[in-house]
Amino acid sequence: MGFLQTDEALARHCCYADTAPLPAPAPTLQGSEEADVAVVGGGLAGLSAAIELAQRGLRVSLLEARRIGWGPSGRNGGQVIAGLACDMATIEAQLGHTAARAVWDGTLEAIDIIHQRCAQHGIDAQWQPGFINVAVNARKGRALQHSVARMAERYGHLQRWIPPEQMRQWVDSPAYHSGAYDARSGHLHPRKYTLGLARAAAGLGVAIHEDTAVTALTPGARPVLHTAQGRITARQVLLAGNVYLQGLAPVLARRIMPVGTYIVASAPVDPALAQRLIPCGAAVCDNNVVLDYFRFSADHRMVYGGRVSYSTATPMNLADSMRGRMVGTFPQLAGTPVTHAWGGFVDISMNRAPDFGRLPGCPQVYYLQGFSGHGLALTGLAGRWHC
Repeated sequence: MGFLQTDEALARHCCYADTAPLPAPAPTLQGSEEADVAVVGGGLAGLSAAIELAQRGLRVSLLEARRIGWGPSGRNGGQVIAGLACDMATIEAQLGHTAARAVWDGTLEAIDIIHQRCAQHGIDAQWQPGFINVAVNARKGRALQHSVARMAERYGHLQRWIPPEQMRQWVDSPAYHSGAYDARSGHLHPRKYTLGLARAAAGLGVAIHEDTAVTALTPGARPVLHTAQGRITARQVLLAGNVYLQGLAPVLARRIMPVGTYIVASAPVDPALAQRLIPCGAAVCDNNVVLDYFRFSADHRMVYGGRVSYSTATPMNLADSMRGRMVGTFPQLAGTPVTHAWGGFVDISMNRAPDFGRLPGCPQVYYLQGFSGHGLALTGLAGRWHC
């Protein structure tokens, strides 16, 4: 499929590979294998579920078509944000306040899971606390301030409101009107975290197979996953393949859409400059519908993402256009070169809420998708809930 080819090319230019090289590949599946649960997808959702299942004493096999963390799990913007991609008012209107509160509390649990996993399995994911949601104009500032007050009143979630006169003390950019600081959220090195989960899963006995694309799924009381050189028979199957399952489970493709998002990383800057631009070291995201998001990495690179594409074609002059957005936000970086530019496709659901369930007509086959840009945290929760 066209967007997969585009994704393949862009994946090679991600800066995270420089600081988190891949280990030796796990073996390709050869011959027949049996498992209690077979997981399709070696990203955060699949690995999180595999860990939870293995901790419960189940035999788990995980199949990854390429390498662990090849997709969005290993090359996203690194932001770990409480909540969903849609506003909680949307969830509340559909489910009522009590259920919406449970959903919200679940997203906080998702952040806790990251800290628990890093501590339990010795994963140095370079966690940096803090997230700032910024408004690009007065109208959006009023909407953000209303949201901050509403979240405090109805969900007990306290954020620090940043009025216009203080905004540049938090993010030294002329682009923003006001903002809100959330101490519970933060950012990390996504590839280090993903590879750390893979080590944890293997240590718990999960049989990981890389370079093992699933070519067909035979449903039944004991579903069978077919690959080029083998097959796995399992009591249950979990599909956790982001936007890469269209051929295997076409019915799921109608529930999400692949949306391209693009990121650049600058050369490392002087640590003093990084601290001047974002003094608290937080991740930052604006509140536009088509938003920009950015942070400084542990090695003081500006990692700047944004721009979306509903096309399978890579945007023209990607590095230059994204660098222009970065410099537009921070004129102080005008002399700083961009060293990496990459992108990929994320699974956006129609209402921007996660989509979890069972494959229609196949009660033994579960799926996790639709994280809509919040997958760094929500994948851990999804893995726990489906075990």
